[in-house]
Amino acid sequence: MSCTAFFSRTLDLLRKMLRMKRLMVLQHHRNSTAFESSLSKLTVVSRNHDHKEMLYLPSQRTTYRFLDFFQLGDKEAIAKERARLSDEMNRGYFADMQELKKHGGKIVVASDTIVPAIEAVKFPSLDATFSDGTCIKLPVASEENADGGSKMITPHASLICLSFRAHSQKMIDSWSVPFVDAFSASDNLRVYEVSIIESWFLSLKPIRWLLLRSTRRPSSDGKNGTLQRQQVYSFGDKYYFRKELKILNLLTGYIFLLDKFGRIRWQGFGLATEKELNSLITCTSLLLKEK
Repeated sequence: MSCTAFFSRTLDLLRKMLRMKRLMVLQHHRNSTAFESSLSKLTVVSRNHDHKEMLYLPSQRTTYRFLDFFQLGDKEAIAKERARLSDEMNRGYFADMQELKKHGGKIVVASDTIVPAIEAVKFPSLDATFSDGTCIKLPVASEENADGGSKMITPHASLICLSFRAHSQKMIDSWSVPFVDAFSASDNLRVYEVSIIESWFLSLKPIRWLLLRSTRRPSSDGKNGTLQRQQVYSFGDKYYFRKELKILNLLTGYIFLLDKFGRIRWQGFGLATEKELNSLITCTSLLLKEK
């Protein structure tokens, strides 16, 4: 069973379960006017141009989340959650789709030059899992250890491709396939295709195990001297991870070229163009020469 088919079968059940849970949380927070005010925005938004009603919920952008029971009296936690709800309410699935129709996922054209090391920002830490259950912490950078404490070989450069929806896999392929072909014999590079799964239901251990098992395939870490595209999965809420990388549209693909210290030296979006691929390959070659 494919991931897409697996997701579609579980989404209906997920929505029903969480509508019930949301009603319970609303009742529990009835005395909090601030929280009630923020949730009152979860209403049906009418579109005048086509007279259709569309529901804009935070769940359309990420997992359903609720305040921990012990945080109910924490004003700072409630304010933080209010800010998050307001932020995610301003961009829903339909906004992403409209934007995708305008530019096809090409949010910004990739730069022709590499970002100087002194100006580069660090890629935020991301826990990921291979289909066989092996865990890894990205980026694999200098002075960092793999899960379990064993020392990993630090690549001179890494290409990390982020996908939040199955729709963007074609975009990811347009970058990773030519990249692997160009550096097929290199043992100083790594390519990670990361599927982000934010649904709390799909992140539950039994469901996660089934999902990983359904996608299991032989993986290689370049030990045979040939560069491989490595598929990994990252489960759980990634709101603050997305905020740090300024990721808004979840329907497009995001490409990051990192140096051996885990700094972002180049970035691409959507479907790759020939010019952008040439730029990526040139910048990667420069990173391989850096000491």
